[in-house]
Amino acid sequence: MERAGLLAPFPPRARATARVCMVSSFATELLEIRSREPSPSLHVLVVPGNPGIVGFYKDFVEALYENLGGQASVTAIGHISHGQKDYEHGRLFSLHEQIEHKIDFLEQELLHTEQSIIVVGHSIGAYIGLEICKRFQKKVKIFLGLYPFLTLNKNAMKQSAIGYVARSSLLSKGVSLLASFIGSLQASVTRSIVKRFLGSSWSATAIDAGCSHLLQYHTMRNVLFMAKTEFQKLNEEPDWNFIRAKQAQIAFLFGVDDHWGPLTHLEEISKHAPRVALSIEKEGHTHGYCCTEAGSFWVADYAANLIKNQMLVGDS
Repeated sequence: MERAGLLAPFPPRARATARVCMVSSFATELLEIRSREPSPSLHVLVVPGNPGIVGFYKDFVEALYENLGGQASVTAIGHISHGQKDYEHGRLFSLHEQIEHKIDFLEQELLHTEQSIIVVGHSIGAYIGLEICKRFQKKVKIFLGLYPFLTLNKNAMKQSAIGYVARSSLLSKGVSLLASFIGSLQASVTRSIVKRFLGSSWSATAIDAGCSHLLQYHTMRNVLFMAKTEFQKLNEEPDWNFIRAKQAQIAFLFGVDDHWGPLTHLEEISKHAPRVALSIEKEGHTHGYCCTEAGSFWVADYAANLIKNQMLVGDS
C-alpha cells in the first residue's frame, strides 16, 4: 500500500473554460481544457461528488492538466440540475439517472474518438465512475477514485443526519428554501455567509461556485434527492467481482479522517482486490479537497503521477 507524499506543483497556467452542452436533452455544465497536442491520446473525465457543481473543481482541473504536461484533454462534467439555472424546471434526478447521464455523455462526445479515457471520480463520483467503467471496459484504461463514497458508513452521525433530511420531502424543501433565501441576499452578504458557515478555508473559486450554484432552490433540492437515492443504493455491498476483475486498472485515494470513505473501506478493498492501487493522503486535506487551492494542487499532482505511472505500466 502506497503512502502518498507531499509535492508542490507549480500554479496552473492554462485556464479551464465553462460551457453548457445538451446531453440526451439535458443541459449539462462542463469545465474543460483541450490538450496542446494536435492528436491527443488521452482524455481525462472528472466526475464530481454531490453537489455535482463543476465550478468547485476548477483549480483541480487546471492543476491536473498542467501536471499532465498539457498532453491530455481534461473535462469535468456537472450533474443534471446542479447548475446555476433551472433548465429542467424543478425536476429531481436520482443517482441512477445521473449515472446514465454520464454514460450518455461519453457515448455522445468521446466514444467516437481514438483517445483512451481515464475516469477520475470524487466521493459519489467514484461510484458513478465505476459504473462508467463497467459499461465501457475496453475504452476506459484507468479509473481513479478520490476520497471515494462506495458504501454507507453506518457509524457516521453526519451521514445519518443528512439521510434523515434527505428522506423527508418537507425538510428537504425547507433546507432548499433557506439556501435560496441566502442566495437572494446582497452578493457581499451571501458571500460572507458562505465563507463563514460553509467554507472558512475555501478558495475564492469555490466560494463563487457556492454562491452562484449551490444556493439555488433547484440545486439544493437535487443535491438532497440525489443523496436520498445514494443512501438507498449504497446500502448494498460494492461490486467486488468487477473491482477484482479490473483491479490492475483501478486506484483509490483515501483520507485519514473521512467518514464518507473511512479507512475500514480501504481495508475491505485490499482484502477483496489486493492488486488495486491504494493510497492514503496524510497531509491534512479534507474530503472536500477541491474547494481549497492546496487540496486541489496536491491531489492533482498525486493523480497526474498515478496516471503517468499506470500508463507506463500499461504500455510495457
